[in-house]
Amino acid sequence: MTKLQHSLTAAGSVGHSAARRRFVLGACASAAALAFTSAGMGFPSFFTQAFADTPPAGLEGFLLLSRKLTGRTTFDLAVAQRVYDALSKADSEFVANVSALNQWLEAHGGVPSDTVTQALKMDTPKLASTVTATLRAWYLGLVGDAPRVSVVAYERALMFDPVSDVLTIPSYCRDVPFYWTQKPPAVGAPKAA
Repeated sequence: MTKLQHSLTAAGSVGHSAARRRFVLGACASAAALAFTSAGMGFPSFFTQAFADTPPAGLEGFLLLSRKLTGRTTFDLAVAQRVYDALSKADSEFVANVSALNQWLEAHGGVPSDTVTQALKMDTPKLASTVTATLRAWYLGLVGDAPRVSVVAYERALMFDPVSDVLTIPSYCRDVPFYWTQKPPAVGAPKAA
């Protein structure tokens, strides 16, 4: 190897070494910027906007919407899947409406569901009906309108939660259908002891 070839090879390896260092330093700086951005540590807001979370879709998006509308933090996942499937089957636009509602709620903050429904009735009635259908499904356990009403939850419907400590939730019919419409039997006067 001549002196000229040796000096070119040594200069080339120094050039590669410097390029490697620049690449590693750049990668580390990018990773640090991403870490600080996701932690919200004072980087400009365009970083935050670029990495902003989009609302989840599917069942996760439906659970997010349900948490916002009902104020509950947990749901029975089997019932949630049944409710989501039934609502999706009953309304072909349900999945898109859930995403739109999550975005609307994100922009307008956490507000009670009756306020959401009133505000949406003026702007987008389809979204207001999705709020109503979702709450009806969770609280009453019913999806759809007559004559095609599906029962997706009965004893696990949220309407029973406020009285669950004092009321036994009926899981079966206690008598013949419409037994409550008949006049109850007469009660005699209590006997003296």
